[in-house]
Amino acid sequence: MKKLILLTLLFTGLTTFSQNKVAKGALEVDGVCLMCKSRIEKACLTSKGVKSANWDVKTHELKVIYDDRKTDLKVISQTVANAGHDTKLITASDEAYAKVHPCCKYRDEAVQDDHKDE
Repeated sequence: MKKLILLTLLFTGLTTFSQNKVAKGALEVDGVCLMCKSRIEKACLTSKGVKSANWDVKTHELKVIYDDRKTDLKVISQTVANAGHDTKLITASDEAYAKVHPCCKYRDEAVQDDHKDE
């Protein structure tokens, strides 16, 4: 009986430690097209602990699933900004923004107008 109780406690302890601390979050990220979507999502997935990233072209909402023991939304925002896209938390540097494709220059009103029908 003691062995059964001990094994039960051991199993419970191991399963508690093996559980991931999965968190879900959302950020507003500037962009205009499917190339932006690809760049934003790839940048997120390079961030340690990010399990899933999905950016919506129309709403500009980035939904992420991540391990909150390894990262947080601020770190993910910085990663996206480093890829050249502004978030509500962090603005991309001029150098990072200059590296995005010319059709992805979301700060330019003419480019925004070109993508309105998509």
